[in-house]
Amino acid sequence: MAKGMYHYMREAWRNPIREDVQERMIQWRAGNSIIKVDKPLRIDKARVLGYKAKKGFVVVRVRLGRGGRQRPRHKHGRKSRKQHVRKILKMNYKWVAEQRAEKKFANLEVLNSYYIGKDGKYYFFEVLMVDPYRPEIQNDDTINWICRPENKNRAARGLTSSARKSRGLRRKGPGLKVRPSQRAWGRKGK
Repeated sequence: MAKGMYHYMREAWRNPIREDVQERMIQWRAGNSIIKVDKPLRIDKARVLGYKAKKGFVVVRVRLGRGGRQRPRHKHGRKSRKQHVRKILKMNYKWVAEQRAEKKFANLEVLNSYYIGKDGKYYFFEVLMVDPYRPEIQNDDTINWICRPENKNRAARGLTSSARKSRGLRRKGPGLKVRPSQRAWGRKGK
């Protein structure tokens, strides 16, 4: 049976050619950590997550440092609680990338995001964002749900797909007390 173009794109991203990826990452490392790009790099993944090539959709590339999160070293005192350098953030990297993109572009809402690469020092993600004030978005029945006031600041409130995964909301069960929130269960889930 014949396969479509997006099938072969998806297959190519499973095992990318090392030289092509290296050249890209050298440029990405040299640039800023949050950059607006013209088109998504993985068009197949972007389309699956809701991207359309029309006004109001914005693609942002975010660079994140790898290797866990570290808190600054304390200057004074010898309390043991201050001596922990490693900070356990309880958020996956993709969620952090979405939050940083949302903070940089305050007038846009985060739709979704996907992984585009990593090297020894950084992770790279592309975040799909939508301008809820554009008439093209407000008149589109498939995406105008994002214009409603209850969908403001989705990434900061943990409502995006990667945030919901990190919060444990992908599955339900009697032993998984993550609803309505971790705080409601005495913060035992994380």
